Amino acid sequence: MSEPVPVLVRRLDHFAGLELPDYATAGAAGMDVLAAEDVTLAPGARHAVATGLALAIPPGFEIQVRPRSGLALKHGVTVPNTPGTIDSDYRGELKVILINHGSADFAVRRGDRIAQLVLAPVVRASWLKVDDLDETARGEGGFGSTGGVSAL
Repeated sequence: MSEPVPVLVRRLDHFAGLELPDYATAGAAGMDVLAAEDVTLAPGARHAVATGLALAIPPGFEIQVRPRSGLALKHGVTVPNTPGTIDSDYRGELKVILINHGSADFAVRRGDRIAQLVLAPVVRASWLKVDDLDETARGEGGFGSTGGVSAL
């Protein structure tokens, strides 16, 4: 197991009484983050849920915001821009965009676990302009070209 990477965290006033994001188990890849506000999501509604936290992520890293599988399966509530990315130079409040794909209102209460945060390294790309690309067996086959679902 690698050494933890320190991430500076500032607790905003409305974070008072809540716990910092934490790993639920020793093998967990993501830390559960809590809501710092109450909000009810109607079916089809979206909301950027406050967490009461601001971060200073080290250069060369990002934090990915991912849905919690239990919320998605049981209630149809998920993170629509999955995975959301928090860049290392962002210093505002961490908010989690939630959407209710379910058929009933969904109440988010202060202190509820609403998403997972995964610290991940970032590799930056550079573009190399060419006139042709190498040939592969797949070629230009796009969506559904490798099979897997009979309806495609």
